[in-house]
Amino acid sequence: MAIRKDGGSKPQISLVSPAAAIAGGELQIRGKGFVKADRPRVTLGNVEAPVIIGSDSFIIARVPEGASVGELIIRNGEQASSPYICELGIQIADGVHPVTNPAVDAQGNIFTTFSGTRGQKTPVSIYKLDLNYNLKPFLSDVMNATAVAFDREGLLYISSRYDGVVYQATPSGNMSVYVEGMGVATGLAFDDEENLYVGDRQGTIFKISRSRQIYVFATLEPSMAAYHMAFGPEGYLYVTGPTTSSYDVVHRISPAGEVEVFYRGLGRPQGLAFDAEGRLYVAASIGGRRGVVRIGVEDRKPELFLSGPNIVGIAFTPSRAMIVATNSALYRVDVGIKGRPLP
Repeated sequence: MAIRKDGGSKPQISLVSPAAAIAGGELQIRGKGFVKADRPRVTLGNVEAPVIIGSDSFIIARVPEGASVGELIIRNGEQASSPYICELGIQIADGVHPVTNPAVDAQGNIFTTFSGTRGQKTPVSIYKLDLNYNLKPFLSDVMNATAVAFDREGLLYISSRYDGVVYQATPSGNMSVYVEGMGVATGLAFDDEENLYVGDRQGTIFKISRSRQIYVFATLEPSMAAYHMAFGPEGYLYVTGPTTSSYDVVHRISPAGEVEVFYRGLGRPQGLAFDAEGRLYVAASIGGRRGVVRIGVEDRKPELFLSGPNIVGIAFTPSRAMIVATNSALYRVDVGIKGRPLP
């Protein structure tokens, strides 16, 4: 790292990108005066953030575990910058194992899985996180619980990639089989007419009517894992399936079942959600940076909205927070964004 010897001045932060992060995420900081006689120091609240790359006008800092206050300050030795406010995620649950989006009910309770490895019988299949962030078992006896989604009546639907069954559960936890024979059942999504769509890792998207009639709605490439799904405001179904490529695709499917590429260029795109303005959020990496990518539906321009590792799913709460699911924990990020209402 180059150290400037000419005295310098007070560090000035002009931009931090992205504006939100969870622990392990990386923040790119631009400005000037970051280096004086010493290496620059970055703090978030009273917690020091490791500096990965540092120069006089550009720093990459990693959000450390335990950081919960997004007041970012750079010190170049004797002097400190004015605070720059970032949105940091607060961990609200651990010891879980989501593999896609959590589900949020109308009251703001959060439901997530302990999915386990293929064929693993776990003591708890679904956890409920209440408004006080108390984590309690909600359902058991679902092998490899995968996707979760609510309908308008507040019933929870759970797919099992082990047995190809979609289960239905009442708010009190009474569970029954809703539909069977869904292959390696993965993603779930409801349209505006309350038809349920189920993804199969072999590339088939099934449509199940309210009378439980089953149709093949669309077929993707055999290598495409129809694993994560969400409906956009225009009635198209958006689908991602992560591969080992860094140039993966978000597909969208018209109400008639016609498949097209919506965006290409993401690394391991997984869970996805829309906000009330119709913008799409995808758990993915872009340009080698991991986190949540936001894509405009009209211009299709991507931006890294939130930085963080191992993110598999996202959801919005009634309080305009974003719930970020990693493969072992849940975070709340107070982004002030309203999610798209349930169909």
